[in-house]
Amino acid sequence: MKTEHDLREPLYESHAARLGTGTAAQKLGASVDTVAPGKRSCPYHFHYAQEEMFVVIDGTGTLRVAGEMLPIKAGDVIFIPPGPEYPHQIINTSDRPLKYLSISTRETPEICEYPDSGKYGAYAQDFRTLQYAKNGVDYWDKEP
Repeated sequence: MKTEHDLREPLYESHAARLGTGTAAQKLGASVDTVAPGKRSCPYHFHYAQEEMFVVIDGTGTLRVAGEMLPIKAGDVIFIPPGPEYPHQIINTSDRPLKYLSISTRETPEICEYPDSGKYGAYAQDFRTLQYAKNGVDYWDKEP
């Protein structure tokens, strides 16, 4: 099992134990994520294709979803469908680690949008790019 540590001060810090990496899984992703006290797991975002489910294993925190801040605790099960109606982010608002199981479909191609920063990410097999919406070009730009 591969474990990744993501740290981006001052707001983000988490450890993720990737459960599906190196397995036969093709359409499901899973990890056990632990968010440090006072930190966030990842930027506020939503997926256009991927569906997610979170099961809070230990601790308490806040689910930022669709403009609301909702308390979460051990035993809670959270379903996040794809689409712009459900931007989401898990925040550890406690003084103890927050641990949860994260399960998702691994849809490709995938577009992910980050409302706080105005970024978009496009992902497909070996292709990955992040851009700002303001950097967009005309469909015919540089075409003969």
